[in-house]
Amino acid sequence: MNQNLNQNQLSYIFKNMDDAVCITGKTGIIYYLNDAANRLLGLDDENSTNKIWEVIPYVEKNDDLIQLFINAIKAKERTLQDLVEYEKNDGSVCKLRVSITFLEEESLFVIVINNITEFMRVSSAFKRYTSSSIADYVLNTPGGEMRGGSKRDVSILMSDLRGFTALSTKLDPEVMITILNNYFENMVGVIERYGGTVIEFLGDGIFVVFGAPKDDKEHALHALKCAIEMQNKMEDVNRWNEDNGYPMLEMGIGINSGDVIVGNIGSENKMKYGCMGENVNLAGRVESFTIGGQVIISERTKEHINVYLQIAGKQSFLPKGAKEEMVIYEIQSVDELKLNNSVNEIKWIQHTGSTSDKNETQVSIYELEGKQVIEVKYPALVTALSVDERYAKLVTEKHLEKSQNIMIDISGDLYAKVMDVNEDFYTVCFTSKPDSFSDWAENFK
Repeated sequence: MNQNLNQNQLSYIFKNMDDAVCITGKTGIIYYLNDAANRLLGLDDENSTNKIWEVIPYVEKNDDLIQLFINAIKAKERTLQDLVEYEKNDGSVCKLRVSITFLEEESLFVIVINNITEFMRVSSAFKRYTSSSIADYVLNTPGGEMRGGSKRDVSILMSDLRGFTALSTKLDPEVMITILNNYFENMVGVIERYGGTVIEFLGDGIFVVFGAPKDDKEHALHALKCAIEMQNKMEDVNRWNEDNGYPMLEMGIGINSGDVIVGNIGSENKMKYGCMGENVNLAGRVESFTIGGQVIISERTKEHINVYLQIAGKQSFLPKGAKEEMVIYEIQSVDELKLNNSVNEIKWIQHTGSTSDKNETQVSIYELEGKQVIEVKYPALVTALSVDERYAKLVTEKHLEKSQNIMIDISGDLYAKVMDVNEDFYTVCFTSKPDSFSDWAENFK
């Protein structure tokens, strides 16, 4: 002990400490305990001749604490630390951080116990309202709660449920929240397994960063593997939906990599861990090209990955304000990890009649700008429907671009994305169907 402090000064310090302090001999007999130890462990002066482990209630939850005391005294290690649970006499359970220091010259053990129950409760609640990696960063990094940011090379994953906005208008709020909670629960489990940080939930979408706040040299590979497992996990999501009488869901995922600014953004009273920059916006653009079940990555992400990729197709587009086109790739597998729901060759319904009668339907189509419908209609013909009723062949004089979103009027708003541009027709994939779609498809057949 510090020779510049007398016994009275030490007693005053220990007595007024918030942490519980006990001093025992090498046989475990208690020589000293402060008021905090009394309150926490339920000890008093009458216990002063007892051994430390003999005054602890003998219940299952206290086994680890008692064993820690015994191990420290037997081993006579300089310092022994651990986290344990402790059940008090009133039945309440505490989470304790215990530090036991052996003073060899005095043959004494100084036991310092921090009751971190409240801290753990706050930490647990914090992690429920933000990503666990952000919570760990803020709580355990020096200055982690301070405002400021830095430039980092990361990968951004954006996911979105196809047609969920239209679907949500038909669902009770309670049902919609139940469906989303189950979906998010499944997706976040996969994201955390690959070290991703959920920045926020964007309605029914998820915004994830890999490589921040914790460094990850293989952030692009982990983001892509995560995306494929997220898509495969949708089988469990939809199985649960079907068992509970809820509609099936489809999700698209886009990934882009590059420099972004990450850090704490906001005011002194309210802050969030954010991620911003051109590459975040581009990740959203990549995601907008997907249909349900697809994973699409940018060329920047592809350049970060040094393992085998199975590429189903690629295309290029000119981002708004950019001078060079951006190349994107549809991925079906990475390394040994494959998509379970990879889109196979489309099987079309075979008709026995001519192409000019029953199996040809006149419709009107509208272009979309973002999620807004441009109120200019163009005549078109639906000339074929796929067996799974997910795709159609569309003939129109209106020029359409690959990956363009359109709305088809079939006595209800049918939303679709142009998947392929052929010489005589466009292949479109339906992304959101009205209630009348089943009757329309049956009549088409």
